[in-house]
Amino acid sequence: MTSWQFWALLAAVFAALTAVLAKVGVESINPDFAMFIRTAVVLLALSVLLLATGKFESLQGVSRKSLVFLVLSGLATGASWWCYFRALKLGDATRVASLDKLSVVFVALIAAVFLGESLSMLNWLGILLIATGAALMFH
Repeated sequence: MTSWQFWALLAAVFAALTAVLAKVGVESINPDFAMFIRTAVVLLALSVLLLATGKFESLQGVSRKSLVFLVLSGLATGASWWCYFRALKLGDATRVASLDKLSVVFVALIAAVFLGESLSMLNWLGILLIATGAALMFH
């Protein structure tokens, strides 16, 4: 339970559940309001988790750099969710989730350029296969 692989796989399982559950939930309401409900649930659940585990911290201990990048990340998350819910309202959950996974390709490209992360040829082949799979699901 201390490996990144365990938590990443669990995140993928929950992301899959998120897509299917959100698709059903967004069917009869405005996608923006659906996203509001989901966001409120996430905020409430995380608040309870932080309080229960004693991990709630003061913002004074957060560096300015961390705060700026976390705010930007939050804005990107909101934009991603906003687009995702609109896509779910209009399309099949399978296709929407597949195209959404192009984020893996974008992460690899952005991390290589801006964070200096390097991937092996085998890793880049995996990225190419993800992009190909997403393209195949588009049709």
